Amino acid sequence: MTKTLRIDFVSDVVCPWCAVGLWSLNTALERLKGEVTGEIRFRPFELNPNMGPDGENIVEHIGRKYGSTPEQSAANRAAIRERAAAVGFEMNLTEDSRIWNTFDSHRLLHWAGEIGPEAQARLKAELLTAHFTRNRPLNDPATLVAAAEAAGLDGAEAWAVLAEDRYADAVRAEQRLWLGRGINSVPAVVVEDKWLISGGQPPEVFEEALRRMAGEV
Repeated sequence: MTKTLRIDFVSDVVCPWCAVGLWSLNTALERLKGEVTGEIRFRPFELNPNMGPDGENIVEHIGRKYGSTPEQSAANRAAIRERAAAVGFEMNLTEDSRIWNTFDSHRLLHWAGEIGPEAQARLKAELLTAHFTRNRPLNDPATLVAAAEAAGLDGAEAWAVLAEDRYADAVRAEQRLWLGRGINSVPAVVVEDKWLISGGQPPEVFEEALRRMAGEV
């Protein structure tokens, strides 16, 4: 009998390891088909809540935040690009890419989650692709609406969500909730409110962990 696990995927759409982790998780669930299914909900986490509306160059941002040299930043991008490719995600960050404030992205994801988990999952994938694969500016509402439409959602309604500042309080409340639960880095994959899988793990790690967890519920 197939076991269904409730999974809260706490992440940000400008977090490269979140993209790797999500594609790895989906790969693991595909491998576990017939044994384990996952009911995934995406929960908001902002890596840079104080980021200005114009964003910041990725090399300058990583250097300022972590003390990385441009050479170290380039090496890290190459390593992440390789890990992403291994799970079928195309990552095209360059030294000219930018990091963005993602609060509006999280508001749209909250809206999509009210429509349903599948709609939210499609939008999450489109936003990650817009940022990491296409290098689209997440500070531009047109980018976010295009992602919503690509996910099969109503573009006019997406515009309205952004223009009317909908779900701002709900997103902030969720962020406080997960911070209060001790989530300080992402991706954080919380299963059945009992177990935590941290980081952009390979599919094998997710597969083994989910199989074990399914056996305990």
